[in-house]
Amino acid sequence: MAVRIRMKQMGRTHRHYYRIVAIDHRQPRDGKAIEELGTYDPHVKEPEKGITLLPSRIKYWKSVGAIASEHCEAIFKKHMKRCEALESQVAAKAAEDAAKAAAPTDQLQ
Repeated sequence: MAVRIRMKQMGRTHRHYYRIVAIDHRQPRDGKAIEELGTYDPHVKEPEKGITLLPSRIKYWKSVGAIASEHCEAIFKKHMKRCEALESQVAAKAAEDAAKAAAPTDQLQ
């Protein structure tokens, strides 16, 4: 199966937003996606707030041969580093919370 990374159009008339998805190349533009990899809202004033990406999943799909569309590739080039930093911060916080939860606590008996 040939997989592409492209944008799936959502929203209403004159107010579109897009989901960045991994999808079989034979599917229509708004067809069933294999996995959602991020979002893009062109109507947001600040571009950083209008784009969310899952860098680890995007890298996975590229590693198994998925080809990104030109628009998606441009978004990845501009915003991937910022999203990687956010993802690593979230992972570090989750690991810290898990360590706190696993640490033994003193219980009164």
